[in-house]
Amino acid sequence: MRVVIIGGGAAGFFAAITCGENYPDARVILLEAGREPLSKVKISGGGRCNVTHGCFDPSLLVQHYPRGGKALRGAFSRFQAKDTVAWFESQGVELKTEADGRMFPTTDSSETIVQCLLDAAEIAGVKVRTGIMVTEIAFEAGKWLVKGKSGQIWECDRLLLATGNSPSGWKWAKYCGHQVIPPVPSLFTFQISDPRLQDLPGVSVTNVKVRLPLGGKNKLEQSGPLLITHWGISGPAILKLSAWGARELHDVNYKTSLIINWLPQYKLEPLREMLLLVKSQLPRRHIISSCPVPIPSRLWERLVIASEIQPDTRWAELPNKQLDRLLHQLLQGEYQIQGKGVFKDEFVTCGGVDLKEVDFKTMESKIHPGLYFAGEILDIDGVTGGFNFQSAWTTGYLAGQAMGKTIQIS
Repeated sequence: MRVVIIGGGAAGFFAAITCGENYPDARVILLEAGREPLSKVKISGGGRCNVTHGCFDPSLLVQHYPRGGKALRGAFSRFQAKDTVAWFESQGVELKTEADGRMFPTTDSSETIVQCLLDAAEIAGVKVRTGIMVTEIAFEAGKWLVKGKSGQIWECDRLLLATGNSPSGWKWAKYCGHQVIPPVPSLFTFQISDPRLQDLPGVSVTNVKVRLPLGGKNKLEQSGPLLITHWGISGPAILKLSAWGARELHDVNYKTSLIINWLPQYKLEPLREMLLLVKSQLPRRHIISSCPVPIPSRLWERLVIASEIQPDTRWAELPNKQLDRLLHQLLQGEYQIQGKGVFKDEFVTCGGVDLKEVDFKTMESKIHPGLYFAGEILDIDGVTGGFNFQSAWTTGYLAGQAMGKTIQIS
C-alpha cells in the first residue's frame, strides 16, 4: 500500500513521520514543490520556531482559534501541546516555555526543529522528493494518480493534502467535491497615519484594549501589548484582533475605525478623580511634562496635544471641558485604519476546506474516502503564539495514524 503526501511543511512532515513510524510496511512519499522542505518552519518565530504553546488543557487551548476551535476540541484530546512536547523530547529536542506561554527549542534555533523532522522522516522510511510541482491529481480504478510538472506519475492508495494556504491545494480539494471557505488574510498589523502616533516608532504600551466597531453581535475586542511602528501599530493585541476580525476587516477593505483604550485598568470616573487629585496636588506643573498614568511620556504628550491642551498649560489651569477630552483620548481614542500590513514572512489565512466535510478523528474526507487533509489547507487558524503550529502537529498526527490503520486493514 502506498501513501502520497503533497506538501513538505509541518503538517505534511508530521503526518509522514507518524505513518512511517507506526506502519513500517507502508510506502510513504512526500512531495514538496520547493527546493527545501519546511521553509515556513525555518523562518517562524524570527528564526527561533515557536513550536507550540504551553497550554495543556484542550478546553483552554481551543479558545485561541478564531476558526476551527470547535472541531479541534476532540482532536486535542488525542494529540495536544503536551504530546508535541513529549514527541520532540523523545527525539532529543528540549523545549522551553517563555513568560507569555510560547515554547521554543532551548537552542533558540529553528534549524533544530527542521533537522529533527528531517532525521525522523528518514528513520521512518519516508521518501522526500523536493522540487516537485504537482500539476494534477486524479482518482481512477480505486487508485490516486498524482502527476508532476515534469511528467512524473505517482500512484497511491491514500492521498494527503497538506499544501498550506496554497491555491493549488484548494483547487484539488474543490476537484474532489469539497467546499472551500474563501481565504482572506489573518494575523496582520494595521496601517495608521495619525499625528498622535507620528514619530513614535518603537514606543510600546504593556496593556491596552483595542476594539473594532464591526461584527454586529460579535464583540471584536482584544487586550495585550501594543507597539507603535513606522507604518502604524502592531503587537499581540493588534495581531489577535486582526485574527478574530479577519473577515469583517476584509469586507470593509481594511478601512475602518479602531478604538484604543490606553488604560484599560481604569474606569472613567476613578480616572477622572485621579487626574483631579493631580490637579490639586501639582497645580503649577505643566500637564504635558508630568504624566501621572502608566503610559510612555512621549505618547502622553501627543494625547495631551490631541486634547487641545496647550503645551504651557498647568494643571491648575485645566478646564473641565479639556479634562473630558483628555479622558476620551486615554480611554476611547478613535484612529482610522487605512490598510493592513503583512506579519513578517509568516502569512496566515482565515479560510480553507470546510471543516464539516472532514472527519476530525481521522482527518479523512467525508466526501471522498482515501483523501485526507492536514494543516493550513483547512479552515483553521490560530492567534500568534504557537497555536498554528499546534494545529499542524495535531492534524498531521491524526492523519498519519489514520492512514496507517486503514492500510493495515485493507
